[in-house]
Amino acid sequence: MAFLTQHWTFDPFVIIVIITVIAQEIGLFRLRQHSIAARTRRRRRNSLSFYGGFLVLLVAIDSPIDYWAGEYFFVHMIEHVLIMFIAPALIVIGAPWIPLLFTLPVKARRKVGRFLYLSDVARPLRAVGRFIRLPWVAIVSFNAAMFIWHIPALFDLAERNQAVHIYLMHGSFFVTGVLFWLQFIESYPMTPTRSGFWQLGAILSTNVMMTLLAISMSMMTTVSWYSVYAHVPGVTLSPFADQQIGAAILWVCGDIWALPAFILIFRRAAHKDEPDARVFERFARSDDTEVIAAFRASRASQPLKSSKDEPSDS
Repeated sequence: MAFLTQHWTFDPFVIIVIITVIAQEIGLFRLRQHSIAARTRRRRRNSLSFYGGFLVLLVAIDSPIDYWAGEYFFVHMIEHVLIMFIAPALIVIGAPWIPLLFTLPVKARRKVGRFLYLSDVARPLRAVGRFIRLPWVAIVSFNAAMFIWHIPALFDLAERNQAVHIYLMHGSFFVTGVLFWLQFIESYPMTPTRSGFWQLGAILSTNVMMTLLAISMSMMTTVSWYSVYAHVPGVTLSPFADQQIGAAILWVCGDIWALPAFILIFRRAAHKDEPDARVFERFARSDDTEVIAAFRASRASQPLKSSKDEPSDS
């Protein structure tokens, strides 16, 4: 039990979580004033998923997992799976974007909207936002982050330098994880834009990349890759055996997330028992995305109005 009860820490990230939860609740309260009951209940269910994502991040960062990750490579792999896969998926399912925006009063929302969507100053930000959300960019950056940070020299650097570890390694894992899951999960007002075939291929290719990384760390080497785990005081597990266990966790976790996602995407496409030739044609349509794009275009042509009403399908 000492492994679970000792080495809890208080990270400044806790303060960020508390502020974000308060902001989310303020936004939900403001939306609830002008919303039907069914939509309010849906937002509340979404918020629970959003908070669950933050809870997973706190477990990864502040629980004994973070402490033992410095002693055992396989625990570090568990931490990476939590930060890169589970927490981002829950946050994307939670769709917190509209409630967080409604944290701001109406006048502040107007100013933010004008700045982000209409001003010339924010044009580079809009270009960067569109670029990083491109499906291929999201998938490639996610896999690149996974591979690059497991290069021995970079992994060891991150273990020796906490700033690199927290802000670069973990930060890139989380951000690319959110971008990755946005390609598969509707998170209003953002919806996946690629076809079901593309999504299935992206999941399969990512799973293959995880498997190849796991095989490289276990079956295609006979030595430990990471010098930071070579001589940890008090650890009797050999560094190579530790690495093999970590590789197995990476391999198994790859199948655990990929197989259900693969099945759900296919079932989502075929749930109406349409002919095979039309299944993915229907699934590939992006009506909601077109509606949102038309709304933004209409807003760009006229001053932003004060509105107490919520988005029609947030």
